[in-house]
Amino acid sequence: MIVILTKDVKGTGKAGEVVKVSDGYARNMLIPKGMAKEATEGNIRNLEKQKAIAAEKHEEQKAAAQDQAKILEKITLEIKTKGGDSGKLFGSITSKDIADALLKQEDIKVDKKKIDLGSPIKQAGETQVTVKLFPEVTAVLKVNVTV
Repeated sequence: MIVILTKDVKGTGKAGEVVKVSDGYARNMLIPKGMAKEATEGNIRNLEKQKAIAAEKHEEQKAAAQDQAKILEKITLEIKTKGGDSGKLFGSITSKDIADALLKQEDIKVDKKKIDLGSPIKQAGETQVTVKLFPEVTAVLKVNVTV
């Protein structure tokens, strides 16, 4: 029997795939538990529509992320903090500090988890920080830390 999986099934396939399974497995396990539905013409057409809508939404999100990346590339973020005479900071600048400063200064909201610092900034001066906005879209943000 050919079925469309509605949930990931270990050893059979992932959600949204059209797979061939034995009749008994489909009738007694997959369909009653809501893990699959029979692959009729209408169900396959509906699945294709859903995939097209998801692909279109993905492209819109990617385009929005690319636009935001262009904006972030032009920004030099200024963060003032306490530090010693040699430029060493009392404490450090974390991804949360950068996200908060972006929101205050430029009114751009970026999740702190998307800011890839590697290690916190502990020295005054200009640092380039990578921001992962989308799986295929990254931006380099300049952060200038002053004492």
